[in-house]
Amino acid sequence: MGNDCNLKYPLLMVHGMGFRDRKHLCYWGRVPKALESEGANVFFGHQDAVGSVEGNAEIIARSLDEVLRITGAEKVNILAHSKGGLESRYLANHGYKDKIASITTIDTPHHGSKTVDFLMRAPKWMVKTAAKGNDIWMKILGDKHPDSYGCFDILTTRTAEQFNIDNPAPEGIYCQSYGFKVKGSFSDSVFCLTHPLVKHFDGDNDGMVSCDSMHWVNFKGIRTSPSRRGISHADVVDMRRMRFTSRTPKSTGEVSDIVVFYLGVIRELKQLGF
Repeated sequence: MGNDCNLKYPLLMVHGMGFRDRKHLCYWGRVPKALESEGANVFFGHQDAVGSVEGNAEIIARSLDEVLRITGAEKVNILAHSKGGLESRYLANHGYKDKIASITTIDTPHHGSKTVDFLMRAPKWMVKTAAKGNDIWMKILGDKHPDSYGCFDILTTRTAEQFNIDNPAPEGIYCQSYGFKVKGSFSDSVFCLTHPLVKHFDGDNDGMVSCDSMHWVNFKGIRTSPSRRGISHADVVDMRRMRFTSRTPKSTGEVSDIVVFYLGVIRELKQLGF
């Protein structure tokens, strides 16, 4: 046990699309326990898997208020993956600016996706039907207010552009962003079909989100692993629960174990006084 990650403010971890925070199947893998072992006070957003940005932000707001009540803290640090980064930004711009000390986004699609633009050219009835079917399934799995169509739409470049206008980086909150990428279509079998599609329309990506779209305020660069695999959208939240490779990183742009990356991020936040 150490205190390298003993932040001034508690840490609220906000998940991405398609999953929820579960007690016995942690979205973030080994990461929360590793951070807690170094002194971090970790909590979770508990929003819906496919809720709208606005609806999920309301749920995260309730989680945040509960964290402040439990800890007695004035603010929280937010660490968000994928779409969770958009929801955190929305929250900061809609009444919670004074309750957030920092926002760190990981592989968040801040600028949407040309790939989604292409997919959304399908007949609207077809997209709506697919979204409705997914909503029914996600409600069975536990979502309170699923909105798959809203999730699709926020990922278009048109909607993302307007979102960025309406939700700029809030003054008074330290904001930063990170990105990761895989090195090929077979780096992660989960994304063997999506990677080449996103590569065609958007360029280098993590299997789902393009590296260009990950760029936001105070962008800290794109990271990958020292192996030929790279680091995928799922790897970023430790889906495999293991190191990527035994090879030693040759630069700050390489990561051998995602847990080490997160420990570094939180240590830096502590050094900055958060």
